[in-house]
Amino acid sequence: MTDRRTAMLEKIESLHAEQAKAVEAGGKYIARHKERGKLTARERIELLVDEGSAFLELMPLAGWGSDFPVGASMVTGIGVVEGVECLIVANDPTVKGGALNPWSLRKSFRASEIAEKNGLPTINLTESGGADLPTQKEIFIPGGRGFRDLTRASARKQPTISVVFGNSTAGGAYVPGMSDYVIMVKERAKVFLAGPPLVKMATGEETDDESLGGAEMHSRISGSSDFLAADEHDAIRQARRVVARLNWRKRGAAPDPASYAEPDLDPEELLDLIPTDLKEPFDPREAILRIVDGVSTGSTTGPDNLVAFDEFKPLYGTSLCVGWARLHGHEIGILANARGVLMSEEAQKAAQFIQLANQKDTPLLFLHNTTGYMVGTDYEQGGIIKHGALMINAVSNSTVPHLTVIMGASYGAGNYGMNGRAYDPRFLFTWPSAKSSVMGPQQLAGVLEIVARESAEKKGEVFDAEGFKAIKEMVEAQIEEQSLPYVLSGMVYDDGVIDPRDTRTVLGICLSVIDNQPIEGALSFGVFRM
Repeated sequence: MTDRRTAMLEKIESLHAEQAKAVEAGGKYIARHKERGKLTARERIELLVDEGSAFLELMPLAGWGSDFPVGASMVTGIGVVEGVECLIVANDPTVKGGALNPWSLRKSFRASEIAEKNGLPTINLTESGGADLPTQKEIFIPGGRGFRDLTRASARKQPTISVVFGNSTAGGAYVPGMSDYVIMVKERAKVFLAGPPLVKMATGEETDDESLGGAEMHSRISGSSDFLAADEHDAIRQARRVVARLNWRKRGAAPDPASYAEPDLDPEELLDLIPTDLKEPFDPREAILRIVDGVSTGSTTGPDNLVAFDEFKPLYGTSLCVGWARLHGHEIGILANARGVLMSEEAQKAAQFIQLANQKDTPLLFLHNTTGYMVGTDYEQGGIIKHGALMINAVSNSTVPHLTVIMGASYGAGNYGMNGRAYDPRFLFTWPSAKSSVMGPQQLAGVLEIVARESAEKKGEVFDAEGFKAIKEMVEAQIEEQSLPYVLSGMVYDDGVIDPRDTRTVLGICLSVIDNQPIEGALSFGVFRM
């Protein structure tokens, strides 16, 4: 076993341990929840999606490193229900009654964005006490966006379905209140803006849960429920029937099934690729050939699929590898960092390639391992700023779907040029080996030392190099920690940390989801500084 594989397997084992924290976030309350005859959030999802189909969980580490449980009291992801790809959001009632905290908002907003951009129906498995009251100042104002998104989805003809399993109070009541279809579980669902105690305080009226917001009341009297379910299993059955009757159809172009082929190289070998020291470069072609479809002569689209990866400008700007491939039968363009640094040639090559992808309506996949754009007198005089801007302009104004995987380093403006989170990729995933920050820890600490030294010299003081050593070490450790994938995933700066061996499957699901909408490349870009 290689050192690289050993190191990656250790990171994957650590990843599984962190993901398990999200599954067990409810602690002792999980057992109590089950004793009441109720299903957990993940059990509800498992029954909802088609048997044998995959559920791509998104942002499972949201809230990692914060004062809140990992997972942010909800489970989100994409699953197939009655043959229809749906965005699924399930409150976890074992974590503070499913109450929403600031990280829950970030996670739910990102989920809503994914549903909007990819044209997906949304199913909310609802059981939430509304806002986490101690943090209401961080939730109340931005929280209204969630209800806005529900109504806008409906206006776009993207159906919204709410299945209410238990208490859904205050803000939690607006989810079913603003959904297109509502199913409530008999004697379990309780939907009201204010519970009996608050009603008593506000109006003096004495009432009970069922009269105020029970499932039968909403089904027979208020009309807020469209379907009354006998129990949780019946509610999930009815939700599946609603989806089956949506008359849903994809609006994008389906891939050619005959063009599909397993990769030429074994995806298992991806674990051997990433160096333990990210300063050491690796050939991204080795990763590409273990992710994309292999050679297939059965394609009905002509001879273009006789090689797995058609590289574009292979002899120019060689620290960026770009080209065309298929992934699960979908045509894609790929941009992958080969030797970390981006120079003028690489930036110009990328801009042209992105334009070509838009010209033929082809999604783009960005594979990160970059230290950023090259610096130095020769490069500044050669126009690295305007050429970097050229690439970022192309990325910013490209309208074909973008997918991003951060395999290794993703530092500085290289993160921007390679379509980082700020550039709205449809999906962004990281490998456990990934690191992302304004620059590497040693470089950042070194810059601070140089600035401190120059400042002392300007003041006529002697620079205390030995005294600054402790500060430098502290800064390095801090930046190293902040650049790790769990920290970034916890802040919802990605859609999940994934096992490299799952990359092909994850991207295949994403490309299938993208096909729910037609793909239209950009007709124009901003001014390119030449």
